[in-house]
Amino acid sequence: MGVVVPPFRPTEVEQSLDELARLADTAGADPVGRVVQRRARPDPATFIGRGKAAELREVSERCDADTVVFDEELTPAQQYNLERILGRTAIDRTTVILDIFAQNAASLEGKAQVELAQLRHRLPRLRGSGYQLSQQAGGIGTRGPGETQLEVDRRRLLRRIARLESDLREIRGHRAVQSRRRRRSGIPQVAIVGYTNAGKSSLLNSLCGADAHVEDRLFATLDALTRRFGIPSGESVLLIDTVGFINKLPHDLVEAFMSTLDVVVGADLLLHVVDASAAEPEGQIAVVRSVLRRIGAGDIPDLLVFNKIDCVESVEHLLRAYPGSTAVSARTGEGLDHLALLVSDRIRAGEKVVEMFVPYSRGEVIAELHRAGQVYSESATVEGMRLQVRLDAAAQGRLSEFLAEDLLSASPTPVAETPSPA
Repeated sequence: MGVVVPPFRPTEVEQSLDELARLADTAGADPVGRVVQRRARPDPATFIGRGKAAELREVSERCDADTVVFDEELTPAQQYNLERILGRTAIDRTTVILDIFAQNAASLEGKAQVELAQLRHRLPRLRGSGYQLSQQAGGIGTRGPGETQLEVDRRRLLRRIARLESDLREIRGHRAVQSRRRRRSGIPQVAIVGYTNAGKSSLLNSLCGADAHVEDRLFATLDALTRRFGIPSGESVLLIDTVGFINKLPHDLVEAFMSTLDVVVGADLLLHVVDASAAEPEGQIAVVRSVLRRIGAGDIPDLLVFNKIDCVESVEHLLRAYPGSTAVSARTGEGLDHLALLVSDRIRAGEKVVEMFVPYSRGEVIAELHRAGQVYSESATVEGMRLQVRLDAAAQGRLSEFLAEDLLSASPTPVAETPSPA
């Protein structure tokens, strides 16, 4: 069921309903029909109006449908009123997405995040919400033997929500510690983001030889997966697979998954994977960038990667529309070498070449410079080694005591020079 408001764009509505049908199918339902209504604004009581609701009941009976799914989020009152009129379950897009997440959650963290989002969504929808939850306030007709069952259920949900929030705060703290350790290691972090089913996990597997779960269904990946990837410059980066985004992503879901999405906020570069075979790739790009802004990652540099080029005739119009982007096929491997070069260049763009001086007694520092950056040249002097190295800001700060301009008031006498391979 789709309800639209002006301006009316039939193509966008059909695409949204097509996606809703895929969501329903992924959740285990069989879509049997669709109804589109155009109105100036949603009806506060029933979302679609009582007349349309009665018509929808007749359609549901003809199709033998036991559930009606709405493409927009319903308020608790609208859902309650619709179910009374329709005589069957009425749910919204958010409920379907939460159900899919519940099916696919594998880790303890993922299950906790999904449960928290479900409980937050369910809490205001307890039957008898509002004043009916406070029947012990006093007054004629309100006195009773004790708490109502609704109040008991509500209290249980609130306790469970508080516990899950506490557990996820602890997990978020652990992730922050791990993130700080990775920062100190100097290894750049590259997060793979994109619309659901764009091929993010397939790309991670192809680049790193990983074994991330891949399935042609929405939200097959919920848990962040990190793998080391060697780039052409000779160093390594950490590639992080993340949960996919979707249009009208529920607010409760974004809030619950913040402990996982923190890896996106802390990344040095985002690989924004786009399904080149999608009906409207531009719309998916806009949705992902909107979600990135919501979680505080809108300013992180991104590299657009149009995937699944083996499924389309041409992507030249997309590459022209988005300068600096690239096209690949995670399935066939086409374009992956060029992508690795682009990642290397983008990582290096945030670094600068500095001159370091390391005494011979500190040989471990030279090894650290080779690990943390790209050494262009090494000159042996009487006092130690002088090196030209490309380093990021974090590595420069960590090794600042060996910056040549801080250590040497006069140039050491060179005794030999060994060019280092780039």
